[in-house]
Amino acid sequence: MGNQTLKLPSSTQSICRLEEFIQCVASQYNICQDKFPDILISLTEAVNNAIIHGNQENENKYVHIVLDETSKGLAFTVHDEGPGFNPLNLPDPTSPEQLECCGGRGVFLMNQLADEVRYLNDGRTVEMHFRV
Repeated sequence: MGNQTLKLPSSTQSICRLEEFIQCVASQYNICQDKFPDILISLTEAVNNAIIHGNQENENKYVHIVLDETSKGLAFTVHDEGPGFNPLNLPDPTSPEQLECCGGRGVFLMNQLADEVRYLNDGRTVEMHFRV
């Protein structure tokens, strides 16, 4: 089937198009019910981060999502047009001083839910692998 792509403007309204994309992928690849939420949550977090932090909600910039089949399952790549970031510089959302804080859990959740997460391109690209 090759890869599939989705290009979204940097607006939080774009998230509904992401959900439709993931629903199509889930039925196409017959993704089991217990894996679907992991993919949905991880991709939603990655795209939200790309829209808000990467592209600063600038609707002239886009978030690109690419789905590739791998030998072990599916790989989703989310790329933004922002300045990038260092994922190692994020505070630990499980530390006591961060528990009361709203936000900051997206990268943590993605690392928990995906089977593998890699940051490329100075943090502008996140690649998440799921065994399905």
